[in-house]
Amino acid sequence: MEAWIFLSVAAAAFQTLRFMLQKRLSMGALSAGGATLARFFYSTPVVGALVLAYLALSGADLPGLSPLFWLYAMIGGLTQILATWCVVALFAERNFAVGITFKKTEVVQTALVGLVVLGDHISAMGLGAILLGLVGVLILSDTPGLEGRWLRRITNRAAFLGLASGAFFAISAVGYRGATLEIASEDPLLRAGITLAVVTLAQTLALGAWLIWREPGQVTRVAGAWRTAVWIGIAGMLGSLFWFTAFTLQNAAYVFAVGQVEVIFSLFASVLFFGEKITRREAAGIALVTLSVIAVVAFR
Repeated sequence: MEAWIFLSVAAAAFQTLRFMLQKRLSMGALSAGGATLARFFYSTPVVGALVLAYLALSGADLPGLSPLFWLYAMIGGLTQILATWCVVALFAERNFAVGITFKKTEVVQTALVGLVVLGDHISAMGLGAILLGLVGVLILSDTPGLEGRWLRRITNRAAFLGLASGAFFAISAVGYRGATLEIASEDPLLRAGITLAVVTLAQTLALGAWLIWREPGQVTRVAGAWRTAVWIGIAGMLGSLFWFTAFTLQNAAYVFAVGQVEVIFSLFASVLFFGEKITRREAAGIALVTLSVIAVVAFR
């Protein structure tokens, strides 16, 4: 198995864990902004320590960072904040599954943004595999029990938040891939670590300042919720490190396409933790997503 495939699957697993923890916090102790800050606040010191330790143990010098690196990194960091905020806001919506489905359009949107910004190309077979996965996610999203026709159910606030988060995640992924490619080093792990350290520090400072201004008391609540929030930070840090490293090795759209296994992980998590059963429709959706991931790996 190629390294970027393993990294993409591992990143999706940690992202599932992180969203589960964020959902728990956003339903009680913290606002959407506070739960978003927790993801960055508790990642920053861990990432910084890991990068410094890696530099010391490997004997590598800190590589040069071009002006374009800073531009890509800051755009990626800002849009990731907005994307995460949108996803956390989805937790308060009745039709959460529909919103999450629109979030998964990030794969197609990433392919388009990557083509325009970085010139990353997708093969015809690769695009077909990506679209197959999108169909699988759409099948998984059509939640029984919601009133009205399907079109009516998807034209709502949850759908808007999901679509917006997908767009922001797409821009963020391409920004991060662009940033890692601008670092003067042949070591993909070092490039990913430095990008992640710079971005998480900037995100913590920027979002923390915003919350102090707009939501007084939230930063204190984030600090007070450390028993759960610290695990959000660790899971988020590991997920981002794996995503970033995969971005140094492969087109971001293909990375996200394999990362669609997050939908399967989320469904299995609901079965294991909440005792829910998998329906035939959900089984069909899982089969299509799985087939899509296999096709992406085979025909990219």
